[in-house]
Amino acid sequence: MQPRIPRQSAHEHGIQRVDNDARLSAELASVVGGARRRAVRDGDRQIDTAHLLHSLLESDPEARAVFGEGPQIARLLGYLVQRSIGYGLRWQSGVEDSGAVPVVTETAGFSPLAAACMEDACERAAGRGGPARGTDLLAAIVVDPRARAVEVLERAGIDPHEVTARLDGWSGLTEECGEATC
Repeated sequence: MQPRIPRQSAHEHGIQRVDNDARLSAELASVVGGARRRAVRDGDRQIDTAHLLHSLLESDPEARAVFGEGPQIARLLGYLVQRSIGYGLRWQSGVEDSGAVPVVTETAGFSPLAAACMEDACERAAGRGGPARGTDLLAAIVVDPRARAVEVLERAGIDPHEVTARLDGWSGLTEECGEATC
């Protein structure tokens, strides 16, 4: 049986691959791939920070551990699922941009703000001499109050400043550790 909706590849959709970037850890490359698939499946023109946050929570145990367990993480995941099934329809017609720099229409398939977050994550990681990890990307995402991911966090009752403070405590983790309790 053939699918009723024809499949559209990421390339046809304008979302090019960047998950082979040597500056990304294998885990973060997987997160980017998941965000790309989510954007294509949702019919979005670009990968935005909400796609990245959703993929981080699903695929990166270290980034998910920043939020802890309990009702907040469940509520956050609920909002992200709602976003993917229609909550974000008002976002499909616009480009996510912080307003801090001129809008670039296409940067490897990312919204301008998501592209800036990816670069910031790579710069953070370069400072420690390793590839970018999920917590580097999460730290970059939560600092701009105009990010779609920050809007979702706030709707779920999570203060982005608290997330930043928790991430500051994560800075001593090593890649080999892989757990938030090291």
